[in-house]
Amino acid sequence: MSEIKFPIYLDHHATTPVDPRVLDEMIPYFTEKFGNASSLDHTFGYDASIAVEEAREIIANAIGARHDEIVFTSGATESDNIALLGTMSKYADRGNHLITCVTEHKAILDTAKHLESLGKKVTYLKVNEYGEINLQELENTITSETVMISIMFANNEIGTIADIKSIGEIAHKHEVIFHTDAAQAVGHIPVDVGMMNIDLMSFSAHKMYGPKGIGALYVRGVKPRVKPDGLFHGGGQERNIRSGTLNVPGIVGFGKAMEIAVSEMDSENKKFKEWTDLMLSEFEKIGGKLNGHSTKRLSHNLNVYFPGIESKSIINSISKEIAISAGSACTTHVVEPSHVLLALGLDEDTTHYAIRIGLGRFNETNEIKFTVDKIYDVVKSLKKISV
Repeated sequence: MSEIKFPIYLDHHATTPVDPRVLDEMIPYFTEKFGNASSLDHTFGYDASIAVEEAREIIANAIGARHDEIVFTSGATESDNIALLGTMSKYADRGNHLITCVTEHKAILDTAKHLESLGKKVTYLKVNEYGEINLQELENTITSETVMISIMFANNEIGTIADIKSIGEIAHKHEVIFHTDAAQAVGHIPVDVGMMNIDLMSFSAHKMYGPKGIGALYVRGVKPRVKPDGLFHGGGQERNIRSGTLNVPGIVGFGKAMEIAVSEMDSENKKFKEWTDLMLSEFEKIGGKLNGHSTKRLSHNLNVYFPGIESKSIINSISKEIAISAGSACTTHVVEPSHVLLALGLDEDTTHYAIRIGLGRFNETNEIKFTVDKIYDVVKSLKKISV
């Protein structure tokens, strides 16, 4: 076990470091293999196009898709926008109703609000105390005007994993298109778009130790065939859904990151669960309470709150040694309560007590033990001050 290097990074839901194996795969495509994948008249372009298609095949196989169902984008936010705006536009003749959820990522919620400004109808399903929607309520909400359902696969704040297969079954039963934002799920837990009845799925490389600025949208090709309108107009790349010169080094890195993630997923999840179980058991001794579901959750996520102790006080006390995030979205001047934690039924004050710990591939046991001890001591000290 190596000596601890500070600060310890424990915010892997925000982003992950690029795995050195991924970087090694990418570097040639910045230098000697720098061709445009659309320039097929010479070897530079041809070699780039081959690399893109090999990565596309790896990514497709990892999620149970066909290679031609993978559309490369700049990341999950763009994929979410294409999925919602493009689908609601393409199938406007079917209806004008979208169903989503109050705990979605802002990339979905803000896009849904934009759709409302365009005259579309949006239903925002509520969740229970664990962050789960009610499947019967979902089905009851579907009308003859419903075009699509968009429900997140795994929540980025609390780690709760949705019953995606059942949601997809309900969608298909009513001939409704089903999209999921799977940015936190793909590469971390098994995903099979066919078995899970998924029609559109957004995900990003930088959440699985790949580079930033590259993501994908899975677009079902058959039964049913789905084709959202593109948001960009240009060279017709990516089946006219996402025109623009392909980010070849990013795509190559994405493919390698996915390959590694699939091969190491089981061992990483076993390790992460041991660590989060350890942390939670220790934090509960000083009053810590879990946010999210106790079992249906990402193994590398731990969102807890300590009643009466501001998350900002904890974070400021440990920031030189440990990087974690608050359970609320902070800006320079305003600390807003987390919309996810409010949706679970926590009051506004309690949302400001929450911290999110995101474990990662390159963390080590001694770092986790140090973190547990540090947060334990800080919380105990802050409790004495607050009495």
